[in-house]
Amino acid sequence: MRTEPGRRLSRNVVVLSWVSFFQDAASEMLYPVLPLFITGVLGAPVSVLGLIEGVAEGAASVMKGVSGWLADRMRRRPLIAWGYGLSAISKPVIGLAGGWPLVLGARFVDRTGKGLRTSPRDALIAADTDPAMRGRAFGLHRAADTAGAVLGPLLGLALYEALDHHLRPLFFLAFIPAAASVALIALVREHQPPPGAADPLLPRGPLSPPFWRVVGFLTLFGLVDFPDALLILRAKELGLGFVAIIGAYVLYNTVYAVLSFPAGALSDRVPRRLLFAGGLAVFAVTYAGLGAVTTSAWVWVLLPFYGAFTALTDGVGKAWISDLLPARSLGAGLGAYQGLFGGAVLVAGVWAGLAWGQAGRLPLLLAGIVAGVLAVILFVMDPAVSRARSN
Repeated sequence: MRTEPGRRLSRNVVVLSWVSFFQDAASEMLYPVLPLFITGVLGAPVSVLGLIEGVAEGAASVMKGVSGWLADRMRRRPLIAWGYGLSAISKPVIGLAGGWPLVLGARFVDRTGKGLRTSPRDALIAADTDPAMRGRAFGLHRAADTAGAVLGPLLGLALYEALDHHLRPLFFLAFIPAAASVALIALVREHQPPPGAADPLLPRGPLSPPFWRVVGFLTLFGLVDFPDALLILRAKELGLGFVAIIGAYVLYNTVYAVLSFPAGALSDRVPRRLLFAGGLAVFAVTYAGLGAVTTSAWVWVLLPFYGAFTALTDGVGKAWISDLLPARSLGAGLGAYQGLFGGAVLVAGVWAGLAWGQAGRLPLLLAGIVAGVLAVILFVMDPAVSRARSN
């Protein structure tokens, strides 16, 4: 894909984008139905759903930190392959579950795989891309990943209808695109070990104060960023049926996919901090809106807003963090950021699940208010506080 005259994103960025496309198509065949499977088919309460998603994200968080450390000291491609492989295997295991504990274990394995692959993959993308094009690189990757999230639910819905509304077979069929994503990793070419890989004990020095200030701020936001499963549950509580929930979720991911690359490209030209702040403002409107409305029609308005929030923050955030890191510490820094943020999401999932009550209005309203305050703070933050690069 040509981004500027004479300049292209690397082969690895493109291949990893396709890898994520197939894996996310597999995952998103299942993600919208997982809350319904857990609470409906298996009969577990909402608090268990929050626990499962919280523990799953917690596992991903811990592993992101570990894999980030490893990504600066060994080849990144094997870590990526193992991570995608674990996620692929976990999908049919859920289909075998007769109770929620096995789902908890499978989701733990799935998210452990996600954590194992994410930091090495993102470090490889950042290292393989000129810093002036990182927004576009991460934007393309997020766009491809989310395009899979558009295809996946539609494919899942078609199979759901073809299989006479049985949910279990979907977990076995999702293994097919997941396995394809693992196979594509063979096309990744890691040209040389990460800097310093020849000496795993080579001191790398502390990460910069601007890095830790930004990571601390984003981790604070993570404490009110619930797992999406709870938003799906809110849509159900507002009156959407299964097919409508899938449609609304596809709409969200379509907006996310369409806006990801333009948002990333724009972040290469304007301060990434401002785009991220805009994303937080959109998040505040979405969450507060979902907490305040009482009719299902609003879901079709607010979930596209949520897609805009994710496009403005996901890839942009990774590019922003990468800018604050020296090349020798890309894996460790990205792993620390994603691990801490994921840990905050774990806390968010647990407290929101416990406070959900009958309709989830209170946690949504509270999260919207907090995010709005954080957006204002980020807009007025001194740019020098969040800008550093030492390669």
